[in-house]
Amino acid sequence: MKTYLEQAEINGIELTNHGPCQFCGALTEGGIHECQEIFNLGFEHLDYGKEANYEYRFMAVDAHTLQHPEIHGRWNNHFHLTRQHLMFTHHIPWGYEKSPLLSNILNTYKVKHPNEILTPPPIGQRGMLNTVKIKEENTGEKNCRALVEQWGNEVYHSWYDEHQIVEKIAQLYLMRYY
Repeated sequence: MKTYLEQAEINGIELTNHGPCQFCGALTEGGIHECQEIFNLGFEHLDYGKEANYEYRFMAVDAHTLQHPEIHGRWNNHFHLTRQHLMFTHHIPWGYEKSPLLSNILNTYKVKHPNEILTPPPIGQRGMLNTVKIKEENTGEKNCRALVEQWGNEVYHSWYDEHQIVEKIAQLYLMRYY
């Protein structure tokens, strides 16, 4: 798995290391690097080690990934947006055991759709919440959960033009596992 720095280089993206995050607009001083660091550290009031918070971890991972698609491989968009679609539209509670199952479905799907690309929403139009806002606004576990869910929903809805494609993948997942 490539680092976000390597993936940006592959994608021909020059990363900034000062000012706001160039992808989500988070008011950082260190650009995408600080945004990535805040995300990697997690949120103070949300213990991702607790099973009750697993789903929020996935919501946060998906939201951050889809706000920064330029630093990820192109099939990541399919995976993360489909997972969001399954959680937000089909109300599938997500756990660690389900991600490999979705990966299997996506691997099969890719064979028949090798050139398919999801087009990200324009930069700055991928949801208003971001890592800095959640870090600043969360005041406890319950509040942080609500913020992460709102963040996930905002980002998910910003990718509306691609929902029809991920619904096809979601249906393959649902037919096989539900």
